[in-house]
Amino acid sequence: MKNWYALLFTVIALTSTTLFGQNDPNAKKVLDGLSEKIKSSKGISVAFSLKSITAKGKPNGTKTGKLSLKGSKYYLKQGKNEIICDGVKVYNYDGNKTITVSSVEESDQTLSPQKLLSGSYGKDFIYKLASSNGKYNQIELIPVDKRKAFQKVILYIDKKQNFITKADIIDKSNNTTEAVFSNVNTNAVLTDNLFVFNKSKYPSDVDILD
Repeated sequence: MKNWYALLFTVIALTSTTLFGQNDPNAKKVLDGLSEKIKSSKGISVAFSLKSITAKGKPNGTKTGKLSLKGSKYYLKQGKNEIICDGVKVYNYDGNKTITVSSVEESDQTLSPQKLLSGSYGKDFIYKLASSNGKYNQIELIPVDKRKAFQKVILYIDKKQNFITKADIIDKSNNTTEAVFSNVNTNAVLTDNLFVFNKSKYPSDVDILD
């Protein structure tokens, strides 16, 4: 399950980073516009689906969920699983009886939304505008660090909405995770309570690990 979240947060990172390196200026113009829209928003809510496809083109499962972001805070819901970040701590509920608590600094060692949305991965990708035909700008991103788990990411950015609608994440074995975003609201009104961990909402025998 963490791999699914990591892939989703990777996509978020790519949509919110202003400096991907000194590459294709046409791609940079598109990405900068997208980044500015995200960073100027007071709240974002989005539904997502993550579809796994094997190298042979066979479907291998789909996960769906919702993600809400407000500044350094975020809330992710996928089935019974939840991740809550109040800007200081991250609470990861496994949907059963365990909640893992970590600091934002600890979470930032992985692919947390706070770190990714800060734009701190700006020099990690080589990018180019692969296509601008039709409704989307298609941008191809290749990680500079070849130790990354994926070989490239293809973003599809809607020209009218100036927002990402899909991303294909291709791993080293040519398996693909297709991330599709829908019901995007970049002017979402999100209450602060959404990002506050409340133990009483969970089973009484839940284990809290920190």
